[in-house]
Amino acid sequence: MKKNINILKTILFVLITSLSISANAQNYYNVLTYGAKNDSSKLATTAIKNAIDAAVKKGGGTIYFPAGKYLTGPIHLKSNITILIDAGAELHFSDDFDQYLPMVKSRYEGVDVTSFSPLFYAYKAENIAIKGRGIIDGHGKKWWDFVEGYKEGQARSKWQLKFDELNKDILLPDDPKQMKRGFLRPPFIQFMYSKNIIIEGITIQNSPFWTVNPEFCENIKIYGVTIFNPAKNAPNTDGINPESCKNVHISDCHISVGDDCITIKSGKDGPGRKMATPAENHTITNCTMLSGHGGVVIGSEMSGDVRKITIANCVFDGTDRGIRIKSARGRGGIVEEIRVSNIVMKNIRDQAIVLDLQYAKTTVEPVSERTPRFRNIHFSNITGQVNQAAYLNGLEEMPIENITFSDINLDAKSGFDITNSSRIEFHNVQINTEIGAPIKASKVNYLTIDNVKSYTPLANSPILDLRNVNDAFIYNANPFVGTTTYLRLSGAETKNISLGNNNFRNAKTPVKKEAEVKEEITVISGDK
Repeated sequence: MKKNINILKTILFVLITSLSISANAQNYYNVLTYGAKNDSSKLATTAIKNAIDAAVKKGGGTIYFPAGKYLTGPIHLKSNITILIDAGAELHFSDDFDQYLPMVKSRYEGVDVTSFSPLFYAYKAENIAIKGRGIIDGHGKKWWDFVEGYKEGQARSKWQLKFDELNKDILLPDDPKQMKRGFLRPPFIQFMYSKNIIIEGITIQNSPFWTVNPEFCENIKIYGVTIFNPAKNAPNTDGINPESCKNVHISDCHISVGDDCITIKSGKDGPGRKMATPAENHTITNCTMLSGHGGVVIGSEMSGDVRKITIANCVFDGTDRGIRIKSARGRGGIVEEIRVSNIVMKNIRDQAIVLDLQYAKTTVEPVSERTPRFRNIHFSNITGQVNQAAYLNGLEEMPIENITFSDINLDAKSGFDITNSSRIEFHNVQINTEIGAPIKASKVNYLTIDNVKSYTPLANSPILDLRNVNDAFIYNANPFVGTTTYLRLSGAETKNISLGNNNFRNAKTPVKKEAEVKEEITVISGDK
């Protein structure tokens, strides 16, 4: 009897397992079953759509691409759909512009428009994913060539005329040139107003425009993705650009592109302020970035605010800049609560760090909703070899505020250059320069400098070069042998300079005060 019960239990287990496997198998929709060809002999757009529609009728499922090459037009995801691109599978997107019609609701460089369908697109969907070990190729060259070859005043194409028809009433940014041109290349992956998104494992290459570009989305995980776009002649092919998104996790990605590697945005000028949707709660970690104008960039489209961002444990090797935060008058918006730590930089063509509120040429204007602000931004544990250590450039009417640099070690051709800023602090910073002062500051209020040094002091340059600086406290200095001048003060507005606990024995001239500086220096204690 007991033996029979055990046999029945075994049979029941096998039946349940079989039913489970069968149920799981039914959730997979092989595109070959729906008419796709994996030898790229014909467009698979309709077959893929049919597979997605079949899955949607069952409440969702996985659209499966086995090994092979597929030629397709745009793919529109619906809720509860996963695209699974297996190892050995390649999705090649057509470069026939007509395939990306009809135009859909989109966003282009921070402006809400109706334009070409993105290659992967979703609108108000949830629980969507693109996964696998395969390749997706955007064949962007034809798109790039159209843009690069476009001349103002030439006859408008049918795509531009359609754009004009659909965008008569859009709110334009301060510089409407792109919108007036009316040929806006589609992003590779753009999900709009969606949530619970995963992009994992795939290799993406040759994007027509920005590569991974979620807009107004929540709960996004981008993990283990490789992105390759040509370094030259592939304009605006940024890697990962979440815009006006919340709760974004980017990790373990490898990026080499024709523009910025990772960029965080929140809309541009009036259109961005109207939508008023910030980028917030982003983590970026364990990524490597090679070719690109910037490693991780915030802005310049940040009119809806950017806040609560962490960037950690990344390597930038060959990017033009490392961390770049940029904006200009007219944008408005606030960038704040940013943490950058544990970064290695090599072969950086320009600056390791940029905070620039004058990214575009503008004239001084009264403070208003058009005035951007950078504040509460903190850098720590950064090392590398770069051209310039950092460039901080605030506005006369809105200085950059509350920025700290801690445990920084850089070899640079030139050092920090800081203008129109307030509450700037350096702690344990070593900058070895080839030309100029490691730290140069002008029009800075409330400057704290703690244990800043250079092991390559220059005979004709001080370590600190402060001009028109108010309320500075310099302490724990211990200049290296050969230092000619540690601190140089200039500018008639320089005042309230305090020194404390410094060891100037190796400095020929500890402090050089130019004639226009009338204020006395306060020595608090302990200077030698």
